[in-house]
Formats: sequence, structure tokens, C-alpha cells
Amino acid sequence: MSKPQYVLTLSCVNRPGIVAAVTTYLFEQGADIREAQQFDDDETGKFFARIGFDLVTGAGIAALRENFSAIAEPFKINYAINDHATPRRVLLLVSKFDHCLVDLLYRWRIGELAMTPTAIISNHGPEHFAGIDLAGIPFHYLPITKDTKMEQESQIWALVKETKSELVVLARYMQVLSDALASKLSGKCINIHHSFLPGFKGAKPYHQAHTRGVKLIGATGHYVTTDLDEGPIIEQDVERISHADTPDDLVRKGRDIERRVLARA
Repeated sequence: MSKPQYVLTLSCVNRPGIVAAVTTYLFEQGADIREAQQFDDDETGKFFARIGFDLVTGAGIAALRENFSAIAEPFKINYAINDHATPRRVLLLVSKFDHCLVDLLYRWRIGELAMTPTAIISNHGPEHFAGIDLAGIPFHYLPITKDTKMEQESQIWALVKETKSELVVLARYMQVLSDALASKLSGKCINIHHSFLPGFKGAKPYHQAHTRGVKLIGATGHYVTTDLDEGPIIEQDVERISHADTPDDLVRKGRDIERRVLARA
């Protein structure tokens, strides 16, 4: 990128004049808009926008950020202005299955994912990841039992704050977060899980799906909330299968879908 690029994201109750006020302000501050997306949600009456821009003239990004509040206040706009080139600080949680972790680290190494991995946390010991190049990312083994769940989650939360992580990714972390921790991470924690129609809960979902003759398997990337696997959906994908696929085939194909869906999310 020849110039720093910034992204303004905003939401508010929809009313006339929002786009005019925001874009006029950006122009007056010396911004060159490179990308603009907007959406009116008729069901909620809310307006959403994402505007990418760089600065051609003007006082600079600090002044633009500070003075934008004068535009936001009349419309009661919730907003953020971020440097597009600044990688998101990401903390990764993983259990025994490492395919999503490996995929995310690979995409990070080749520059496909603009993130800074701050730490890796697992409820399984480092011996399970001996064959993975963790590139010096701090690894924290935090075992968990029914009796130590609250203590273990306190350690997770402490590491989130200590590392100043902006996003927590459950990369096949097979522990259900407590309502308390899920609430603390609201809006900054995402998860990946399998998706079937109908849904199969409990142990060995791919084996259950095979027994029922499912013809489509998939995965869903979503925000973590206090409602298990029911947070707002970010990304999904599916793959068609047939009677010739064994349960092992479903597991193998499921791993591949989970990897790509989580990366896109």
C-alpha cells in the first residue's frame, strides 16, 4: 500500500442525511474514499456502513478521529476508525484437534491473514502439538476439570488482558465457555462448529449423520454468546456427500470445511 488506508465502520438508527454528513466530513478532512458499503436493515430500522479511505490532504488521522464525534452525535452513531494495515491481535484456543490451528498459522505465515498471534491456549499438553511449528508464539497449557473450570477460565481471561488481544478464536476448542466468560468476550470471540440438517448434538456427530443418511455436511463460523452455538453467524459452507462416503470420509471432509470457514470468518 502506497498510503495508509483506514476503515470507518458505523451503525445507528436509520434516518435521512447520514451518508451525506459522513462523506462530506471525510471530504473536508482530505479523505479519498476507496470503498463504501452500506445496508439498511428494515427489520430493526438500523443503518450500517463500512467506508475505506486514505488521506490525501488535511491535518491527519488523529484530528479526523477526534472531530468525527461532532458528526456522530446528532445521529447517535456508534463507530470505529481503524488503520487497515494494523494486524488484529488474536489469541487462539485449541483442544486436541489441531487442523484449524495449523491452517490459521499457515495463512498467517504467508501473509493471507493480517493478524498478530498473541498466544495459543490449550487444555491439552504441548506433546499433542510437538509436530507443529508454533513460530515462537507463547503456548499455555491450561488443563481443565469440572472442579477447576472457573479457575482455568480466570487464567484465560487474564491472558486475554495481558496480551491485549482484540479477538479470541476457538480453533476447535472443545470446551463450552461459561456464561461469565462468554459475556466478557462478547463481540470479540468467534467459534467454528459442524453444521448438519437436521442437527446432531453430542458425541460423534459425523457418525450420527452417516447413520441417518445425510447428503450435505457443513460448518458454521459464528460469534460466541451465552447461547451455545447460537451466536450471530459470520460464515458458512457446505459439501455434498453420498452413500459411498464412510464416517471417516465425513470427518475428513468436515475438517476441510471447518478450516476454510474459520479462516474466512
